[in-house]
Amino acid sequence: MSGLQPTLANWNGAIMPLDEVKVSVLDRAFLFGDAVYEAMRIYSGRAWLADEHFERLSRSLVEVRIVADVERLRARMEKTIEASGVREGLVYLQVTRGQGPRSHAWKTAMTPNELVWVQDYGSDPFGDTRRRGIGVVLVRDRRWGRCDVKSVNLLANAMACQEAYEAGCIEALLVDAEGRITEATHSSFFAVLDGVARTSPNDSRVLPGVTRNWVVDALRRHGMQIDETPLSRSELERVDELFLTGTSIEVMPVVTVDGRPINDGKPGRLTLQTLDEYQAAIRAFVG
Repeated sequence: MSGLQPTLANWNGAIMPLDEVKVSVLDRAFLFGDAVYEAMRIYSGRAWLADEHFERLSRSLVEVRIVADVERLRARMEKTIEASGVREGLVYLQVTRGQGPRSHAWKTAMTPNELVWVQDYGSDPFGDTRRRGIGVVLVRDRRWGRCDVKSVNLLANAMACQEAYEAGCIEALLVDAEGRITEATHSSFFAVLDGVARTSPNDSRVLPGVTRNWVVDALRRHGMQIDETPLSRSELERVDELFLTGTSIEVMPVVTVDGRPINDGKPGRLTLQTLDEYQAAIRAFVG
């Protein structure tokens, strides 16, 4: 909340305070997690990388067979950001299949429910943390088989993130049954190993991160070799640099994993260069 201004939401086209939004308990998002979502960072009152986020939202909708007017939703988002007056924050969008009788199969077409709400950060919530780096923990990846869909089915992510929180960390790296690191609970990862940047491929095991894709393109522009081969848990001890990417964390150095330092325990050169370039692109975006 910014001052006395309530946090604003847009519920099916109507702008109202977030705490006045009323959702039926028969909405399939409540009953089955039958919904998809996106979250975008707001800088100087504008949504960053909006085209890429809406492209991913459209794909998620197609994959789960929810029919929604994405351009109308985008117009609602922009109207709500403007009405909120938020300059630095986050905008969240969610599209549910709609409400109806509680049945696993939805059987007939429903009218989707569409939510937009704007969270005011006031200032960067991570601040100087990006220059110091963070620690993460390793947690077993117990998610469903279509992690490429940005659905609201986030119980496994939430449980893993809680493990990280209880260990004094803000993130956890997820490790699958074969010992491969897939991604983090709400961010993507990069490792620098033998002079090559490693990251997971965009397949069904990971969410195709918008920030992750921006970083891949930036590294390639600078001639950095990208190896989209999953990093194994056993390779961590040889990694020179490790960092996370995401909408809110931007580019975040990782300096310890399970309490053990990555290299010398300080943010790496490529990591900080990538962070600098990412933030320079944001400054150019806001003008």
